[in-house]
Amino acid sequence: MRRRVKAGAGRDVATLLSDFGHEVPRLPQEAPAPKEPRLFRHAPRGGALRAGRGHGPVTAPVASWRMTSEQAPVFWPFIAAPGLPPTGAQMGIDQLSGGSFFADPLGWTLDDSIPVTNGNIFEFGKPGRGKSGTTKAFCLRMMDFNYRTLVSGDPKDEYEPLCRALNVEPFAVGHGMPARINPISFGPLGEGWADLTPQEAQRRASIVFGRWLTLVRGLVGSQKIGDKHVPFGPTDETVVKAALQILTGYSSGQSQLVEVTIPELWELLNNPTAQLIEDCRYSSERHFWDETRLLRDALGQLVSGALAGLFDDHTTIQVDWKAPIQSLSLSRLEPLGDEAVGIALTCLNSWARGMREMSSPGDLRIVVRDESWKQLRLGTEAVKSFDADLRLSRTHGDIQFAVGHKPSDLLSAGDAGSQAVAIAKDLLHLADIKILLGQDAGVADELERLLELGPIARKLVTGWGMQGKGRAVWCVGEQMYKVQTVLHPIEKDLTYTNDAIAAAA
Repeated sequence: MRRRVKAGAGRDVATLLSDFGHEVPRLPQEAPAPKEPRLFRHAPRGGALRAGRGHGPVTAPVASWRMTSEQAPVFWPFIAAPGLPPTGAQMGIDQLSGGSFFADPLGWTLDDSIPVTNGNIFEFGKPGRGKSGTTKAFCLRMMDFNYRTLVSGDPKDEYEPLCRALNVEPFAVGHGMPARINPISFGPLGEGWADLTPQEAQRRASIVFGRWLTLVRGLVGSQKIGDKHVPFGPTDETVVKAALQILTGYSSGQSQLVEVTIPELWELLNNPTAQLIEDCRYSSERHFWDETRLLRDALGQLVSGALAGLFDDHTTIQVDWKAPIQSLSLSRLEPLGDEAVGIALTCLNSWARGMREMSSPGDLRIVVRDESWKQLRLGTEAVKSFDADLRLSRTHGDIQFAVGHKPSDLLSAGDAGSQAVAIAKDLLHLADIKILLGQDAGVADELERLLELGPIARKLVTGWGMQGKGRAVWCVGEQMYKVQTVLHPIEKDLTYTNDAIAAAA
């Protein structure tokens, strides 16, 4: 029988050559590399059958779903907006990435990779959702980066604790209070007028008179005839400008201009000089009176009305612009109604703009515009004044921080389809940064209509944002971030606004 030889049995070539005295050179054998420890080990479906390993005799039922890549983005963990650089104020936690969220509006404006062209901010949120805490935390933390804060009208005295914590006493504006503010003061532009070249004097004059006309236009337009606001046309503008130039001495070429007040302007219009009548091209004094009656009566209401004695005299306060914060309190005007507070906000904003017209480079300031909707309701001219502040913010290196309840507050500036509403809606485009805190579900439609948020962000604002304070969707240009503001215990005490409710309870 033929024996079957197993494969691999017998001698190989090296062994055969060795039997005849020929040794084949051998390669040195390398030591085997040690095995790396296993990172993952297989575990049975029910878990390891050992104590403390969570073994379960029955596995939990798992539902399987199939979807396309177009449908998958409904899960937020799969979506993360491009990250922002870690510069500016550390506000809290970015819920999408799990990292810290930093706010740096002017830094974003200078960064071409971020779709932001201005540092203005609009903040909307239902009362009690954390608007005040977010605003104050931002102002306080930006002070580490050489920013100062100006609260241009604090209707509810919310910023007084923060001011006093920084050793700054806020100014209180109201009847019986010593503070007086002249909204048509020259500001820094009036200093050293006698030493200016004719070109520089003309440049400064155009800025000052332009600011004054914007203010007077807003104050006159805030008055009503029935349900209609008083018009302020080109003829009225010519009269007011000519009167201001006569009162200041600019029309006569004086080397030192005189500061004017609103009562002095009203007095000149009531008793016009021959020069004023001639400059305004009226045929007679009677013609002047007849044509300017509505303008004079509107200014007279401001001089003798509810705000008499507050904004009709020379400024009596000395503001330390090097302090970390300054606040102008308006809580004493609250009993006079929203219209009076809105007029006061208009005056303060014009005065504050004048104080910033000669700001030096690097003098960065956050201008807080609380309860801004009260000013917008004064009519078209008040909306234009607000619009001018937002447009000029880049010139002075300011961050205009406007606080409101909901986006539709802007639509209350006038009747549907009116010029005031159209300008107010455009204000949203002058603020590339929007902070949207929790809102009721009924506001969802206007969030979509005015801001074009999309369904995901809209549900966050009306759902997730209502489940805790300080939760907000930050819209930085076209990018959106889901942010939880985190306050230090000291900041919580400084931003607490429920003292009255807590005392009553």
